[in-house]
Amino acid sequence: MPVILTFGDSNTHGTPPMATLNEYQRFGADIRWPTRAMAALGSNWILVEEGLPGRTAQYDDAVVGPHLNGQLGLKIALQSHGPIDILVIMLGTNDVKAEFGATPEQITGGIAGLLAIAMEPAVQSRHQGFKVLLVCPPPVEEVGPLQAMFYGGAAKSRALPALYAALARAYGAEFMDAGRVVTVSPIDGVHYEDVAHGNLAVAIAEKLAEMA
Repeated sequence: MPVILTFGDSNTHGTPPMATLNEYQRFGADIRWPTRAMAALGSNWILVEEGLPGRTAQYDDAVVGPHLNGQLGLKIALQSHGPIDILVIMLGTNDVKAEFGATPEQITGGIAGLLAIAMEPAVQSRHQGFKVLLVCPPPVEEVGPLQAMFYGGAAKSRALPALYAALARAYGAEFMDAGRVVTVSPIDGVHYEDVAHGNLAVAIAEKLAEMA
């Protein structure tokens, strides 16, 4: 049975759109995209969910802590679980936050670091080899309670799909642009509505079936 590890941030974790700050909620397994993708694929697949709200591709969070750095998190996940057959990476949304001051190219550099970790020979050997699907998140919108946090992020995030696609080709990873399938909620401009989770689940399930 193929084992899938989904590695991402709050949108992989299943955080609903936020009407106010400092609230914690999570969609149930019947809504969030990783579990719905597995349901679409059938019972012969095994899912490992690794979605952490606030996770970045490469930055420590000055307020919450260094554990939000995906470089550290991916190493831990790949040693905690396995063997896996496919790794799905969907990160970059939090990297467009104003506090990091990152350009689209710098954000893509963080994704390159994650791909380098995943493709490292010792890591691949530990899992008897696995494939990688790189998913570019849909662009954020600067609205709602997260508007200040994501100041300037809309333009940056719109530049990412082409950069991610080229990077995936360079590393021999599969690629999917989630922005062609879903959009962020107008409530907070970052998270996905339940319908979007369903649409993303179908698209990723189709891609995983092709890769298996």
